[in-house]
Amino acid sequence: MSKTEYVRARIQPEIKDQAGAILSELGLSMSEAISLYMNQIVKHRGIPFPVKLPNDELLASFQQKENGELEEIDDFEAYTESLIMEADEERKANQ
Repeated sequence: MSKTEYVRARIQPEIKDQAGAILSELGLSMSEAISLYMNQIVKHRGIPFPVKLPNDELLASFQQKENGELEEIDDFEAYTESLIMEADEERKANQ
């Protein structure tokens, strides 16, 4: 089936550039990605991912992040290892 229709959309330039870079890494053009998305809408008979408002817990964490109240983690593996060691020490202390 030949492609004869056009879709026009207005989008923030930085979002378009970021998405374009990711699509390029995936080997997809913007047109191919939009066609893929439209095909998925047809197959799912709706948006192919959940579209919903964030819950109160997530909203609170966003607010904490904006307020600088959350700790930044640079090395996730080291952080989880430290949590495991703390839990082991606490368990040993409580025995």
